[in-house]
Amino acid sequence: MPDVPDLTAPTIVTQEPTPTLRRRSAPLQFHLEPTPIARALQVLVAAMALAAVTSPSMVRAQQSGDVDSGLTLRSGGMLQENLSPELRRQVPTFVYGEQIEGKNDGNTVIEGDAELRRHDQVIRADRIEHDQSTGDTKAIGQVRIQRNGDRFSGPRLEMNVNTDKGFFEQPEYRLLKNEGTGNASRVDFLDKDHMQVHEGTYSTCPRPPGGGAWKPDWLVRGKRIDLDQVEDVGYAYSGVLEFKDVPILAAPILSFPISDARKSGFLSPAVGVDSLNGFEVKAPYYFNLAPNYDLTLTPTLMGKRGVDVEADFRYLMPTFTGQARAALLPSDRLRDENRWFYSQQHFQRLPSPVGALVLGMNLNRVSDNNYWRDFERVADTKWGRLLPSGGNLAWYYGNWMVSAGANVYQTLQDETSRIIPPFNQLPQVSAAYNRFDLDLLGLPEWEYQFFANNSRFRRSFLDTDNTRVKDGGDRFMASAILTRRWQAPGWYVQPRARLHAAQYKFDDTIGSPLTKSRVVPTLSVDSGLIFERNADMFGRSFVQTLEPRVFLAYTPFRDQNELPNYDSGFVDYNFMSMFWDGIYGGNDRISDLKAMTVGLSSRLLDVGTGAEILRLGIAQRYLFDDIRVTLPGRSIIPKGMDDLLLAARLQFNRHWSLDSTFQFNQETRESTRKTIGGRYTPGDHKVISAAYRFQRDRSEQLDLGWQWPLSDLFGKLPDPLRGKAYGPGQWYTVGKINYSIEERKPIEVIAGFEYDAGCWLGRVVLQRQQTSSTTRNQKIMFQLEFNGLASLGTGSLQNLGDSIPRYKALRDGEIVPSRFENYD
Repeated sequence: MPDVPDLTAPTIVTQEPTPTLRRRSAPLQFHLEPTPIARALQVLVAAMALAAVTSPSMVRAQQSGDVDSGLTLRSGGMLQENLSPELRRQVPTFVYGEQIEGKNDGNTVIEGDAELRRHDQVIRADRIEHDQSTGDTKAIGQVRIQRNGDRFSGPRLEMNVNTDKGFFEQPEYRLLKNEGTGNASRVDFLDKDHMQVHEGTYSTCPRPPGGGAWKPDWLVRGKRIDLDQVEDVGYAYSGVLEFKDVPILAAPILSFPISDARKSGFLSPAVGVDSLNGFEVKAPYYFNLAPNYDLTLTPTLMGKRGVDVEADFRYLMPTFTGQARAALLPSDRLRDENRWFYSQQHFQRLPSPVGALVLGMNLNRVSDNNYWRDFERVADTKWGRLLPSGGNLAWYYGNWMVSAGANVYQTLQDETSRIIPPFNQLPQVSAAYNRFDLDLLGLPEWEYQFFANNSRFRRSFLDTDNTRVKDGGDRFMASAILTRRWQAPGWYVQPRARLHAAQYKFDDTIGSPLTKSRVVPTLSVDSGLIFERNADMFGRSFVQTLEPRVFLAYTPFRDQNELPNYDSGFVDYNFMSMFWDGIYGGNDRISDLKAMTVGLSSRLLDVGTGAEILRLGIAQRYLFDDIRVTLPGRSIIPKGMDDLLLAARLQFNRHWSLDSTFQFNQETRESTRKTIGGRYTPGDHKVISAAYRFQRDRSEQLDLGWQWPLSDLFGKLPDPLRGKAYGPGQWYTVGKINYSIEERKPIEVIAGFEYDAGCWLGRVVLQRQQTSSTTRNQKIMFQLEFNGLASLGTGSLQNLGDSIPRYKALRDGEIVPSRFENYD
């Protein structure tokens, strides 16, 4: 809270012209005797104020609590953060002290609790000498200066308040932007935004209240430290980074950020221990090439393998954007071969005289089949052992779209678990037409969709007996859909007609060319009702719904057993697919589905917020006839009742949520699949989630994830701080376990601790991952994160965020400081 000024001491405004002040031995007091004109003005102002507050309209407004009388406050634009040099010379200077002596356009001396204020500067000392004509200022004894929110304190200061140039002897300082603190033998102020710290230190550890001897947990020490508050970067010459009095990093020139702005330079090295790669040391260097593109080079020394170099280039241009990554490990000592990786994603709008022309590329490639097993940059991707690459050029004009491209896959094989790769499409050409406002039969709002594609499919792979298999063919397909939705409050009906045609050219088992085709029509109708009623439960008011739904689908049988299968497979069995007109995805198998699906769901909606508290659903599909169109190697699906699907979701408040799905086979009286999951999130950085997943004859797994402060378990947890979790001195436990009940062993384990020391964060995380049925990888990851500087350690934070549901970083969100936070 700012100090309250002593109204018995004089406050002088020095601005040309300035009266000569005489030295006094005691605090000056002024007694102003108002003139008769001044008295008359005072009476007039008082009368106007009294009339305003006693007017009937104001009285009524005050009684009703509505004081809006049409008056509004508007910013006057007076508090400007930055002034031009010309304006800085014209702003007034305010001085305060027990004894003041000065003369017009000359030197002013203030002694005893001396203070000088000028725009965004405040200087306090035992004695201040200020030259009004030049702006030169000297301060001696318990000097404190505040410049635009930055604070300095020490025994002696000399500065020109017009140019912001000067020096401070033996100061301690604190910067506003990121709470950086330090001390020095001397600080030279080069201008408002640049200074040199001699024989000094820098840290973001806050000084504890009360003063006295203190040393931060970590600091940057240098023979000279240059602080640039325009580029938001510091340079420590002969710099050393110390943690707990132990030097951990040294360089002739050590650069570091003094804000969250990007800058070129070495990032903090990373250290880890891996059961596959051995001891790892990373030393990344960041190139801030331009505001819209950058490059990071990361050499990595791996004790068991050698030196790996990775490059990550990002770019953002007006018409295109993307990212390219590449890595090279020559002469891997464990594999005795060169290892490399490449990935690029690119999106670009090309010039076109008509319509829009768009190019998209996604390229991914590695050197060998074992790359996914040895390196996280592939093992953690969403593709796993199938790396897609492709490009597509599309032209959009009105309702039309025409595209041409290619898609290929690199399949990373495992000798103990081979997989059959998907087909490459080299090339593929597509065309589409969509209308959502078509008038037909005198009715508007019909939807019409047309899609056609011509693709050449090819693949080559080694069979289980190491024989080379090559197969493929050409396919042209076209699909047209016509639909319209009739609806009103409480009901809807939507019929849909689809026609799917395909023609194939391929070789039979003895290499003879074949041409086959098929055309399949499909009719379906989706309909539902929505009932609502008010309901009071558990002391709360809800809107309860009852929503029956009926879906009918009819597709006649067309023999497709002799047709190749390039991209069709079973769709996932869920509430969405049950109300669909097929059971296969892709375009090579169109199921002869003759079925009716009946569903019923009910929801509880909070009256005040509209939030869904509870959802219950049940759906059953009945097959009127056998499904004779099957995938290769599969048998006919008999008519009758299909699996019953039940689902429930409960979120009674924002802390608790439960979700479950059951797929039940009525013939065998057994569950085909079930998932039960729950999450408890009482606040930020406090989450526990658990899930049980079961698929008959395939897998049975248990997932557990958590992030929790230990003080909440073994003591009293303090109140959360904005952007700083629960403040300094707090331990957190984090982890995730994916356990296979069938194999009776964990598939993946991530567990560790986080510690928040206030100005630094520490993490230690253990990870165990099963890479095959007989092999696994274990590693320990350390991370030391200095707030406002950088982080040391491997990417454990990224692993935690990707693995633990609802995990939240201990430092979250950017808090923009205001210079008025340190206002004196």
